Amino acid sequence: MNTETGETVESAVTIETAEAAEAAEAADVRAIHQVVAEVERAQRAKDAEGFLALFHPEAIWTTAHGKVLVGLDAIAAFTRAVLPAASWDGEVTYEPVHVRFLRHDVAAVKVRQVYHAADGGSEGAPLYVLTKGDDGRWLLHACQNTQVHAVHAEE
Repeated sequence: MNTETGETVESAVTIETAEAAEAAEAADVRAIHQVVAEVERAQRAKDAEGFLALFHPEAIWTTAHGKVLVGLDAIAAFTRAVLPAASWDGEVTYEPVHVRFLRHDVAAVKVRQVYHAADGGSEGAPLYVLTKGDDGRWLLHACQNTQVHAVHAEE
């Protein structure tokens, strides 16, 4: 026991361990936010290769219109065909609004996606499940890109 503070060595170690875990989680949240920022950058730039670099090789992606793409090859074929030719008037923003760690190396991320356009634009509510590789890199692994439709007051 530390006679000056009244702490035991065990409680000091527990506090240090908790602080280290909090710091590691904060670093992971920053890294996950960076992945979402890179999704935004790639979408704005119509950068198919930059977008594809964010995916786990065994990823699953469901488009806003319900097309299910299984594996990086399918995601790549779709992205390379659609993204460079995409047209929209305005810009798109992506904001991670909730990060939930399912395990230390798996996170569910709710994203607010807004297309800002002269006609008012539209909104999406993607859910990204990211996994952390042995190299410490977070990648998109299972994603659902959902359009948000106006909700009626009676609903």
